[in-house]
Amino acid sequence: MISELRRSVAVPFLLAAVMAATLPAVACRASHPAPPDATATAATQKPDPRPEDFDPTPSTPPAMKLSGEKAFATLKEFVALGPRYLGSPGHAKAEQYILAHLEGALVEQDQFNVKTAAGPFTMNNIIAKFPGKKDGIIVLAGHYDTNLPLKDTTFIGANDGGSDVGLLLEIASQLHQQMKPPAVCAGICPPQLEGYSIWLVFTDGEEATITWTDADSVYGAKHLAQRWKHDGTAQRVKAFLLLDMIGDKDLHFEHEANSTPWLYEVAARAGQRLHLESHFSDRYGAISDDHLPFRDVGIPVLDLIDLDYGFDNLYHHTTQDTPDKCSAQSLQVTADVVAETLRALNTR
Repeated sequence: MISELRRSVAVPFLLAAVMAATLPAVACRASHPAPPDATATAATQKPDPRPEDFDPTPSTPPAMKLSGEKAFATLKEFVALGPRYLGSPGHAKAEQYILAHLEGALVEQDQFNVKTAAGPFTMNNIIAKFPGKKDGIIVLAGHYDTNLPLKDTTFIGANDGGSDVGLLLEIASQLHQQMKPPAVCAGICPPQLEGYSIWLVFTDGEEATITWTDADSVYGAKHLAQRWKHDGTAQRVKAFLLLDMIGDKDLHFEHEANSTPWLYEVAARAGQRLHLESHFSDRYGAISDDHLPFRDVGIPVLDLIDLDYGFDNLYHHTTQDTPDKCSAQSLQVTADVVAETLRALNTR
């Protein structure tokens, strides 16, 4: 993922929405918000909800309990498989590892062939579906591949890919335990969640194959977003929460300008209720990541990410991105924010 971030004082909600459209484009590691798909935007245009309307009430069910320790243990086990760049044995092992840990979910493999800047590859988005009683879908997503340009190194992406896989698989385990048969049933009635359906998406091909550009990045997200646009799934998705680089010991989520403003505020308010607001940074700027293709087909998106990994981002895309730079505590913070955000989104 590539970003343009600038340090500032906390930006009020409405001002942030204006600034997101005016960030300048600069060369190299920076990017600016791409214009959304005009057709999709016009077709799905609705008034933005108010973030405060998602604040839970005393009757709102409690948030899902997640374990940062278990997520961290999974992170370490997952990255021990080795580098996971496209076409590698480690990539195939990573796919099988994820599939083996999706107990209780309806699993879909979205395999496709694509010509990248580095040549043709077969990629595979893995989607775990947990049906809910409410009409609509909340998506939690993260990528599992590692950087192809670093294939001749020992880069294992503990934070960049490993952290989100660790937490998504912990969420899968807990969702499986929450599935209940309907109270009233005639015939065969599969178990359901109490709220919206939750889909866990493990995207492939997030990393650039040569150098990060709009064309050479987020291959799996682009493919899946277009598929959902054409089959009608995009209209059913209430929110898309992307988890990326969430294991950093010094965890501070960006105020990410390409995210849907009201959805960012829902997550920030969730953090405040949990007294975790210190983990929400005042760094404000646009990040190119797996959420953009879904935003561009009209889905509300949030990139929950800490792109400042180590002093002056020292560890990002280096062989120093190892489990010792991550922590169970940071994964617990992220888990709690995600669970409380899901709880809030289910109030409507």
